[in-house]
Amino acid sequence: MEGTAFITGGSRGIGRAVARRLAAEGYAVGIDYLQAREAGEALAAEIRSRGGRALAVQGDVADRAAVTAAIRRVEEAFGPVTCLVNNAGIAEQHQFQDISSAFWRRIFAVNVDGAYHTIQAVLPGMIHRKAGTIVNISSIWGQRGASCEVAYSATKAAVIGLTRSLAAELAPSGIRVNCVAPGVIRTDMVAVLGEETLRALAEDTPMGRLGTPEDVAAAVAFLCREESAFVTGQVLTADGGFIL
Repeated sequence: MEGTAFITGGSRGIGRAVARRLAAEGYAVGIDYLQAREAGEALAAEIRSRGGRALAVQGDVADRAAVTAAIRRVEEAFGPVTCLVNNAGIAEQHQFQDISSAFWRRIFAVNVDGAYHTIQAVLPGMIHRKAGTIVNISSIWGQRGASCEVAYSATKAAVIGLTRSLAAELAPSGIRVNCVAPGVIRTDMVAVLGEETLRALAEDTPMGRLGTPEDVAAAVAFLCREESAFVTGQVLTADGGFIL
């Protein structure tokens, strides 16, 4: 594959695995991070040491101006973004009555507005070229819902709605929009649940294990490839059968 990929939340977890995978498949990668500068720079250096092209850039996806500037820096270095991966996200567990208005606004600002900001930043170029791929990262909780994760589930359901609607709108322009819905993946986000809970979740997964960031990266890579050229508006669930 050739082109430029921009991955939000690209310095850790799923985003890091996606950056590595797309770089290995030929993309120049822009690794967007919020605070993890050292991790982002280290990942970019690792990719470059393997012969790839990578640039780590700071940009809060909730801040339209900041993330647009980050995208422009990557485009100046590598050319126009041809593959956008909206991975940045935050999550916390709360009973619904305890969710503060500040947290509600922040989680939507990152998980939903973030995708809105990045897509609008790259879309004019994609429409002009009549080509491009957008992959949004949702969650199985956006498909099924989860107790004590109402805010997170609501944002991830919104991402699915955005994906399907935008796919229909952009298909005539040759732009594909798809979504990956990860299950329980071993990342920092789920590590806070504790090993006992994680073991129980693995037992509840038909495939008998938790997912890895690399499992999700493989799904993203497929949706970025030409071999998926007739696939758009889809939600590819990578959960080991958890929500069957």
